[in-house]
Amino acid sequence: MAGAALRTAGRQLSQQRGARAPVLLRQLFEPKSCTYTYLLGDREAREAVLIDPVLETAPRDAKLVQELGLRLLFAVNTHCHADHITGSGLLRTLLPGCRSVISRRSGAQADLHIEDGQTIRFGRFALEIRASPGHTPGCVTFVLDDHSMAFTGDALLVRGCGRTDFQQGPSPSLSLGLLRLRVRQGFKYPKNECRSVKLLRTQG
Repeated sequence: MAGAALRTAGRQLSQQRGARAPVLLRQLFEPKSCTYTYLLGDREAREAVLIDPVLETAPRDAKLVQELGLRLLFAVNTHCHADHITGSGLLRTLLPGCRSVISRRSGAQADLHIEDGQTIRFGRFALEIRASPGHTPGCVTFVLDDHSMAFTGDALLVRGCGRTDFQQGPSPSLSLGLLRLRVRQGFKYPKNECRSVKLLRTQG
């Protein structure tokens, strides 16, 4: 139900922004670490990106990409995770041509290191990179270029945020990073389609 609602909300918001076909979106879940993985694709160009893959479920993700007839360009990470191993390395093996991506400030290895203000393109779509450090120094948020959705990793949770008491995560940095974002909700509330992070914090 949550995945269907997310896809519906994202499709409606994306359609409001322009005439192009909405981005293909699939929400996936790894239960041991409680990690959500997101597949975004361009239906026309057949190009896709995968956000926050997990090692144990990388074969599942690769199979889905193939079943949908997509070519995975990038396996991207919002940050270096403490509770699981990323699946980006295995996906590079399972799907030749896929490149691993992570923030330069994470200190982790990857094919491509990204920084605040850069973009990752797949077909007619792009993900804008917004630095959101605090949970870890290298946390980033990926914002779809029509601003219909944002993928915050562990930096921002539902009525909460990621821990800042380990992995060199300073709380002030997290607060400043999140205040730069405006995050659309997955469900439409009366008279409140979009709330700023500041408003969510005060109403929390």
